[in-house]
Amino acid sequence: MEKFRKLGIIESILKSIQEQNFEKPTEIQEKSIPLILEGKDVIAGAATGSGKTLVFASAIIKNAEKGNGIQALILTPTRELAEQVSNTIQRFSKHKHLSIIAVYGGVSINPQISQLRNADVVVGTPGRILDHLDRRTIDFENVKILVLDEADRMLDMGFKDDVEKIIEKCPRHRQTLLFSATISRDVARLAGRYMNNPVEISAEAYVDPSKMTQVYYDVPDDMKFSLLVHFLKGEHPGSAMVFCNTQRNTDFVANNLSANGIPVLAIHGGYSQDKRSRTMQKFSSQGSQVLVCTDVAARGLDIKGVSHIYNYDLPKSNDDYIHRIGRTARAGKEGKVVNILANRDYENFQRIISNRDLKITREEMPEIERVFVKFKDNRTRFGNRGFGNRNSGGGRYNSYHKKERSEYRGRGDGYRGNREDSEGRYSGRRFSNSNFRRPSRYRRRY
Repeated sequence: MEKFRKLGIIESILKSIQEQNFEKPTEIQEKSIPLILEGKDVIAGAATGSGKTLVFASAIIKNAEKGNGIQALILTPTRELAEQVSNTIQRFSKHKHLSIIAVYGGVSINPQISQLRNADVVVGTPGRILDHLDRRTIDFENVKILVLDEADRMLDMGFKDDVEKIIEKCPRHRQTLLFSATISRDVARLAGRYMNNPVEISAEAYVDPSKMTQVYYDVPDDMKFSLLVHFLKGEHPGSAMVFCNTQRNTDFVANNLSANGIPVLAIHGGYSQDKRSRTMQKFSSQGSQVLVCTDVAARGLDIKGVSHIYNYDLPKSNDDYIHRIGRTARAGKEGKVVNILANRDYENFQRIISNRDLKITREEMPEIERVFVKFKDNRTRFGNRGFGNRNSGGGRYNSYHKKERSEYRGRGDGYRGNREDSEGRYSGRRFSNSNFRRPSRYRRRY
């Protein structure tokens, strides 16, 4: 506890730290907390799970006084992260009795309006914060500290304009703290425009590369799901996360894993906030679980004890890949990353392996049993033949295939409506992606 005290943390927070059995500060805490308590603007390169919430909470709790209006604002990219950060600050402020309010979409706005009247600290997503600003149900004139958490992700998700509008509603004389796993050009521009002589700090990755194994398998398109089942049944993972790029694939994988006797949880932006919260609570509290998810729903959450990461869909960028794999091999524990590559994944994979710091080895395809999968019309096929096998259904298959392609239109890369935002909606923005190739008539989709 003396190491935390030497950082300048006030006694009420130290008491909460002791109650939570924290033994010593993390690297980012040791480097950042003294500077932040001095009132300096800080840009911190810190990954999920590095202890960054205590970093900004230490200053917020020290400087906030109950009943003086909203004195601190923390912006996060997703609902789940807003909820997680809010709960963490509440635990640290337990002995100061501050009112910490989480503000995000997907739930009724009216209870939030009522809670905001007495709020001391607000944690929220850009979309819902702007809703409150438009309704004039939130006031930032007393904000002393502004925190941009997971700044790179917020900008990647298209919230740059929203974030800037919110910043401009805060007082000019304030302390600004920016936390980001990667300091991209856009993040640097944002910092240069809205921060006052910021101090840059970085911490070594919380993940131990020496304890992480990364492999990939080349598989036929119609054996992709079968290989995933083989691993989940054969490797006996502790807690595992299976990443998909779309809501549709997340539902497909989760439903069919369950049908093949593998208990799973699923989460993506299309689910209600209540369901998402219950799912994450269940996954975090119980061991030996499999969570099938999209990046937008799981990004930024501090989920402990994940032993395996399965990339059923390869992410589109190297940064997204690093964020995914950063959930395993943490705090001295071993972890494994399995990338399952079919034809449609190769271009994304080329981007990922262009990062020479990543050591991903090729493994030979094991002998596996083909499994059944089901689609929306409850028709059953072996493996992944639902899309892409001329002989799997004859003329009847062709009409079904056209139906599925029409449903898929507008959700593939390069089409309007393919990005989820922090409110669980699609952004509706067009963007270019050189990866995109419209599937041929018989290309398999899963």
